[in-house]
Amino acid sequence: MAFDAMTETTDEALLALYAEGDQASARALMLRHAPRVLGLATRMLKDRTEAEDVTQEAMLRLWKIAPDWRAGEARVSTWLYRVASNLCTDRLRRKRGVGLDQAPEVADDSPGAEEQMIQADRGKALNIAMGRLPERQRLALTLRHFQELSNPEIAEVLETSVEAVESLLSRGRRALAKDLQKHRPALGLAQE
Repeated sequence: MAFDAMTETTDEALLALYAEGDQASARALMLRHAPRVLGLATRMLKDRTEAEDVTQEAMLRLWKIAPDWRAGEARVSTWLYRVASNLCTDRLRRKRGVGLDQAPEVADDSPGAEEQMIQADRGKALNIAMGRLPERQRLALTLRHFQELSNPEIAEVLETSVEAVESLLSRGRRALAKDLQKHRPALGLAQE
């Protein structure tokens, strides 16, 4: 199958092709999903190197399960997010003693030194506030606002109901707003 045709092929079909030995389908799945899995892992771990390791491990697990994949039970993307989030959670649990201040900052490539400094301060405040949230609220907000998954997709990843996801998102947003309210002037944001 030509690579151009693979960009229009479903994830399940590509996974089935890979299970039959088609390496091009594996490449198509990697190009399609690895950047978003990496984004999720980077946001959760705040360490690009560890996020790359998690992405690689999640993709390896997908390749291992390919021959046994049961079509229609789960979407490939949802399965990958669940595996990646579990891998991140495992790593975070092992590092419980490490504070957010010790985690490396993610580089910002936008132009303008002043804007970079403002955005970095805002990002740091958000990361710290996100770090104070319960794990499931933090993961739900990350999947919704940074990975742009729908609530039903998040429910699949978290293995819960859509209503529970809506509750997690609502409580997480309220907690973030309350936590960040006191920092608005310092972050160059108008008081409400």
